[in-house]
Amino acid sequence: MGGILLLEDGRSFAGEAFGSRTTRVAEVVFNTAMTGYQEVLTDPSYCDQIVTMTVPHVGNYGVNTDDPESSKVWVSGFVVRELSRRYSNHRGTEGLDRYLREAGVPGIQGIDTRALVRHIRDKGAMKAAISTDGTSRDELAERLAAWPGMSGRGLAEVVSTKGRYLYADPATPVGSVAVVDGGVKSNILRLLKESGLRVEVFPWNSTAEDWMDGNDFVFLSNGPGDPAALDGMVGEVKKVVGTKPIVGICLGHQLLGRALGAKTFKLGFGHRGANHPVRDLETGRVEITSQNHGFCVDPEGIKAAGGVTTHINLNDQTLAGFKHETLRIAAVQFHPEASPGPHDSAHLVVKRFLKVAGLGA
Repeated sequence: MGGILLLEDGRSFAGEAFGSRTTRVAEVVFNTAMTGYQEVLTDPSYCDQIVTMTVPHVGNYGVNTDDPESSKVWVSGFVVRELSRRYSNHRGTEGLDRYLREAGVPGIQGIDTRALVRHIRDKGAMKAAISTDGTSRDELAERLAAWPGMSGRGLAEVVSTKGRYLYADPATPVGSVAVVDGGVKSNILRLLKESGLRVEVFPWNSTAEDWMDGNDFVFLSNGPGDPAALDGMVGEVKKVVGTKPIVGICLGHQLLGRALGAKTFKLGFGHRGANHPVRDLETGRVEITSQNHGFCVDPEGIKAAGGVTTHINLNDQTLAGFKHETLRIAAVQFHPEASPGPHDSAHLVVKRFLKVAGLGA
């Protein structure tokens, strides 16, 4: 059966359907990672997004039960040049087609993904409808027009845990951390656990008092949506600033920026992939990072608040990290828990973040 991807500017791409037979409307973006499609599919930061992979052959090693970054597939749709009909890997448990079908997520293969990516790069990420169930073009256009887009939408509520829970409680912890879940990935929690911390996870709508009670520092996770739509969350973050050490990644980085008075803005087509070079200005080292975000923090606002830029994205010179010594803040706009380098940035979690919290040398 055929499938179609219709963009809000009228351009469309037709291909072969796989995964679930349904129609979804979301923002279409692209990811430049060569591997890791299961991690992409299960990353809560991709909520309400149709992901296009730039690597031409996807599905080669299937999927397994060990690599998901959350309990479900979060993408709204998946677009690839060629889907591998068979997978070959000793860890694989099923194929990508079946995996998406069970998750209720539509996929399209056989389109010119290079043309699509060039279009998004030139025109910017935009609303799109992906359909694999025969929905008419006119109906797709109507549904596209009705979809609100990503700007002004706070999606942390959609992806966050509904209740607090204890993730790790070692016999002799080096300290304790409150993780505020705006879409936290499993590997973030694993790294914090492996650092010897007691790790408690809180839903997005919990309070600063909850986070600070009995914990040495607060960790703001990654997540989807527009940080400008999360004023309530920013208000709680402000209560922590200057009282307890606080660190953040991705959405957490953006929320900390806004808590300091900096503005955030939408990038043209975002940063998504496992090959983004970032310069650590404190060491001079260039690290290959994994990124997934469509919004960015204005560095001038950080400077005005007394903060210091620590990382710069070398592709476009945007802010990739900052700190505030007096207020005990550190944040980065990428995923230090991911493995693109393969472990270029893991030290941030196990060393720099703990140092900010007063728990490391």
